Amino acid sequence: MNILIHPTYFPSISHYIAMVQAESVTFEMEDNFQKQTNRNRMYIYSPNGVQLLNVPIKHSKDKHQKYKDVKIENDFDWQKNHFKSLEAAYRTSPFFEYFEDDFRPLFEKRHEFLMDLNLEIFELVNNTLGIKIIPEKTTEFFHDVPNFIDLRHLANGKKDTTQLEIYTQVFNDKHGFINNLSILDLLFNEGRYAVDYLKRHHL
Repeated sequence: MNILIHPTYFPSISHYIAMVQAESVTFEMEDNFQKQTNRNRMYIYSPNGVQLLNVPIKHSKDKHQKYKDVKIENDFDWQKNHFKSLEAAYRTSPFFEYFEDDFRPLFEKRHEFLMDLNLEIFELVNNTLGIKIIPEKTTEFFHDVPNFIDLRHLANGKKDTTQLEIYTQVFNDKHGFINNLSILDLLFNEGRYAVDYLKRHHL
């Protein structure tokens, strides 16, 4: 299975199911940026239920700005807010403290481009999961990709209908199981067992 997929901000669990099971992974690098997608957002399980964490971006006058050219708006401390939100959500999870020192530096580093941030996140998450995925990268854009399984739609959470097997989440007793959050939800709750979980699923 050769898949074409987007790098996103702390990808969804379904993203990782696809990547872990693929024979090869190719990242779409040449498409136009689309707002309100997981390119610059992730969903976590907060004490109040689903919480959206959004990376602010600099708005461009060009309606068809390439995803790889999108710059992050660093005028306010969104990173500190995101890390505080992760702490509030996962401090009591089984594996947050184990991985905390791996993730903290990422939220203390400034990135100019969203794509660079997302590619660094990809490497970091792979390291914490203990997996190795070496993606190819596109050099031009194609609508139709007959040589790939096209999973670019997974970057748009509304089009992703993946139903996951239940695992224990921190606030299960308050809000029940919440499906297909960021990979961080699975990692902080399941640790390295997350990889076995990913391999049991099929998209």
